[in-house]
Amino acid sequence: MSQKKGFDFPLDKAADIRMLILDVDGVFTDGSIIMDKNGDEHKAFNVRDGHGIKMIQRAGIQVAIITGRISPVVEQRATDLGIEYVIQKCLNKAEGLARLEHESGIPASQCAMMGDDVIDLPPMYACGLSLAPADAHLSVLNHVDWISDHPGGRGAIRQAAEGLLLAIDAWDEVVFKRYNVSPEDCGW
Repeated sequence: MSQKKGFDFPLDKAADIRMLILDVDGVFTDGSIIMDKNGDEHKAFNVRDGHGIKMIQRAGIQVAIITGRISPVVEQRATDLGIEYVIQKCLNKAEGLARLEHESGIPASQCAMMGDDVIDLPPMYACGLSLAPADAHLSVLNHVDWISDHPGGRGAIRQAAEGLLLAIDAWDEVVFKRYNVSPEDCGW
């Protein structure tokens, strides 16, 4: 796979994407797992990443989560964002992708996946487009189609969402008409 970084988004390869699949720790978050003295888990999510998800949903792109851990916080964030497909405690993410294909009816060839570690690579290889945050593990950075300028939990999803909006020609409808913001205003 050819490696692309930042605003050099593979628009042609992304033109047929109908679903964005996201890992949680290291993509949705910065990878930190914070536990209090009761063992309750806390995660920090970036609001701009969340808005990017809402924008691509308005454009008709489904969003899904496949994560190796299980957390009520993830379930709540998915509910808040209207993410229908959430697969937790999935240690074989290729099987998780197969389940998503079956449940959604969207083939892997029309899915993009953003992951940050080796566990994410098998489904990323099967997807039509593979994406990574800037701080992903080197093994991932060496095998993806595109690398965000932003680290996980700090805008990587938003930048990918903007690239997808451009690729499917939905920027004007979803962003410009609503916010009067052009791709150039956002650095594209």
